[in-house]
Amino acid sequence: MKKEQEIQLDFVVDKLTNSIQNTISGDSFQTEVARFTITDSKNITAKNGWNFNWKTELKDDIKEVYKLTIVNNLDIVQGLLSVTKEADHIYMNLLENAPFNIGQNKLYEGVAGNLVSYACKLSFQYGFDGFVAFTAKTKLVRHYEESLGAHHFGGHRMIIPTESSKLLVEKYFKT
Repeated sequence: MKKEQEIQLDFVVDKLTNSIQNTISGDSFQTEVARFTITDSKNITAKNGWNFNWKTELKDDIKEVYKLTIVNNLDIVQGLLSVTKEADHIYMNLLENAPFNIGQNKLYEGVAGNLVSYACKLSFQYGFDGFVAFTAKTKLVRHYEESLGAHHFGGHRMIIPTESSKLLVEKYFKT
């Protein structure tokens, strides 16, 4: 059996916002997270600037794939998240901002933070006390410690503990 290569995540948490924020106008937009489907994946391609093959993520039965959209504008995907439910935590396999939300000229800030917060929310819903793990690129370990309150667990592994997870969920999801 072929062992799947562990992907090191390299998303940047540009800003923790209450939703996502337009970089030009400064306006905030409420977001919605929903399951990502094969129909959604038609425009999510390398040709359109996406880095990962999200159809492959969808085909893996143990992975759950979610899309972030703006409320009342559900056709435009702002970012994507793939997670796996482990025995005692949520593991983030992939996280990617839409191509127009990357770099200096990005349209919206807060997309990555919103998606990480959703992974934390799932962890609480599954009874894992907010624990979320992921594999980070070395150059971003400190960034994730500072922006997400994540702990470096050894090697490239990072974990978001209960308290940090709770803060992220409260920031993005008003209950």
